[in-house]
Order: sequence, then C-alpha cells, then structure tokens
Amino acid sequence: MSEVVLNGASVSAAEAASRSTVLRRLRLTDLIFHGLTRTAALLVLALLSGVIIALVIGAAPAMGTFGFSFLFDQSWNPVTEKFGALAPIYGTLVTSAIAMLIAVPVGLMVAFFLTELCPMVLRRPIGIAIELLAGIPSIIYGIWGLFVFAPFLQRYIQPFLIDAFSGVPILSTLFEGPPYGIGMLTAGLILAIMVLPFVTSISRDVFEAVPPVLKEAAYGVGCTTWEVFRYVVLPFTRVGVIGGFMLGLGRALGETMAVTFVIGNAHHVSASLFAPGTTISASIANEFTEAVGDLYTSSLIALGLILFFITFCVLAMARYMLMRIQKRVG
Repeated sequence: MSEVVLNGASVSAAEAASRSTVLRRLRLTDLIFHGLTRTAALLVLALLSGVIIALVIGAAPAMGTFGFSFLFDQSWNPVTEKFGALAPIYGTLVTSAIAMLIAVPVGLMVAFFLTELCPMVLRRPIGIAIELLAGIPSIIYGIWGLFVFAPFLQRYIQPFLIDAFSGVPILSTLFEGPPYGIGMLTAGLILAIMVLPFVTSISRDVFEAVPPVLKEAAYGVGCTTWEVFRYVVLPFTRVGVIGGFMLGLGRALGETMAVTFVIGNAHHVSASLFAPGTTISASIANEFTEAVGDLYTSSLIALGLILFFITFCVLAMARYMLMRIQKRVG
C-alpha cells in the first residue's frame, strides 16, 4: 500500500485523496458563500440606486418647472398646476418632533422601570403589552385616533390648553385657534404612541446589558436611583439609546395611514399645533391616485424624493453622532 506524508504524518494514498476531496469541497462551498454574500450586498446597493434614480427622474419635471422655490412655497393647487412642498415638509418635521419629544423620555423611563424597579410578577405582562403596541396596524391607530382620541382632545384637552396658555408668549401662539380635535398635535400624539414600543424595546434591551457590578458600585457609594440612571446606565448604553431614537424617528417620518386620518390634510402652514396640516407621506397617499397630468404626478414624486433626502440626512446625522461618541470614548 502506497503512503504519503501529509502534515508530518504518514497516511495512505486513499485517505490523502479523501482529505483532498473534502478540502476542495469546503473551499468551493466557502467560495460560493462569499459570492452569495457579495451578491446580496451589491443587490441592496443596486436596489437603493434604482430607487434614487427613479425618484430623481420622476421629480425632474417638477423641479425643472419650479426650481428650489418648490421647497419654500406652500401653495398646492392642482387646477392651476402650482405646487409647493413647504406645508408637507413643515408638517412632517413638526409631527415627528412632537412624537419624539414625548416618546423618547417616556420610553426611557418605562425601559428603566422594567429593568430596575418593576416587580418580577409585572415585568413580563407590561413588557408584552408594550411590544403588542408595535404590532397594531397603523390604520387601526388612525381609526382610533379619528373616532376616539380626536373627540377627546377637542372636548377636554385642547380647550384646557387654550385657556392655560392664553397670554403666555410663544405658548399662546402654539396653542391657539378653535379646537378642531384633528390637527398636527393630534397626529404627533398618535405618532408618539406608535413610536413608543420601538424606543422602549430597544432601550430595555440595552439597559439589561449594563453590567450589574457598575450599578451595584454606584448604589454602594450612595447614589440614588436617578443618579444611577443618569450617570451609569445612560452613559453606558448611549449608542443603543441613540439607535432606538433614530429607529423611532424613521418610523415617525414615514408613517402614512394613521397620520392621514387625524392631521386634517390641509396644505397650510400654521404656527398653531391645533391647526390642520399635512405630511409628505399623507399627501402622497391622498393624492397620488387622483393626480392628473405629468406635473402633478411629478410634484408628488418630488415630495417622495424630499422625504428620502430627509431620512438620509437623519441616518447620516445618527452615524456621525455615534462616531463622535465612540471616538470620545476611545
């Protein structure tokens, strides 16, 4: 029987051939795997590039007709074919800001309560209830907001806010006008409820990753619960918290159906949060099927391109913030 030396050991020729076959098969499998992963990555880039190119081509007639004034004009008149994106942009930013101002503090407090203060018997039911909020379809939020939440705001909350802030600088402007029930404030509150599960779930997961020894050491030197949360938990989990914030903001910027039900769908810019308004996604959803003429359709596609650009800027800013934090940490 012939023998060969393989890695310093003497083996038979048949065994050496078998090992060589196995190595070739593993090498081929590895090459195929690398090719599939590379193809998947390139496919994502190709899809993203295709979306951008399609939006740019579709928005070209509107941008060529109106130029940069399209971004700063609030008029929207399909009859005279005079279109401007200021009102949808304003509504998108305002409602998203209201949602994040409410959802982020509440989500962080709920997450810390579930990880540190909540009794074990209640921790799982509360966590499941919060996660179920993320599974409710947006149209259900919209119907509930229109028929239940908006009348409640119109009857109780909005009149109270009007009376409470009457005569107060800035706040009297934000909370003035007739209490319609629907409007940008209502849309922002609905978005806050929809965003809350995402912020809470991600924050709870990163809070649970904090080493117990850090919190025990802080409590050992006399820190209060607030001080442990402020100086130990948040600094240790800031990257994850920012990630949850950006995920919630992305959801708020692109939400369509729930906002469409409660925002009023008026192409108008008003300083009052009670006034009806519109967002980019709501405008596209409401008017795309009724768009007659190339310029009308192109203007709606241009709104989509603007929303894409806003989302891209938000994600880029988030990445920049994370890079700064990681660089400062070392």
